[in-house]
Amino acid sequence: MKPQVVVLDYGSGNLRSAERALLRAGADVTVTPDVDAAAAADGLVVPGVGAFAACMAGIDAIGGRPPIAERVAAGAPVLGICVGMQVMFAAGAEHGVVTKGIGLLDGEVTRLAAPRVPHMGWNTVRAPSGSGLFAGLPADARFYFVHSYAAHARPALTSSGAVVTTAEHGEEFVAAVERGPLWATQFHPEKSGDAGAALLANWVGSLG
Repeated sequence: MKPQVVVLDYGSGNLRSAERALLRAGADVTVTPDVDAAAAADGLVVPGVGAFAACMAGIDAIGGRPPIAERVAAGAPVLGICVGMQVMFAAGAEHGVVTKGIGLLDGEVTRLAAPRVPHMGWNTVRAPSGSGLFAGLPADARFYFVHSYAAHARPALTSSGAVVTTAEHGEEFVAAVERGPLWATQFHPEKSGDAGAALLANWVGSLG
């Protein structure tokens, strides 16, 4: 029986491309704003594009914050993608405004200190041994990024037991993080070709 995955529709994110990629990875996928369905699924995907504050407003508009946090507290898998990863952190700072995130990961999302932003295109990552997301993937695998803001691997994050994968664009930033049932990527696995498909298959294979 295929694992049941909900892609949370709160008005932001590449919903249909994520749905198609997860279907190919072997999941039975529903795209919905229904938080009860999100709470009950084998796996929950939180996508996101655009601004941190707008994504948090969309999540709060459907009452999405409690079921996401409650799933993680209960050990139920959640996958955040792009801004869907960023909102898992404590806060995001954009244009001088700090917006509170869901707060499941330590740290703040800030503008990339790079000569050219957004960071757009293909890049390699440095995944530590023991990563479930990157299991079986070659070290030179490339993933597709589109972002101007990023989280950083502060000591509080790594000391919390999180498995932190990094990348570089002007500075080192968090490309992916795995902490208990919460896995998340700054890049778009659904746009990352064979490497992204393998990563999603790793996540889907971990469900149930």
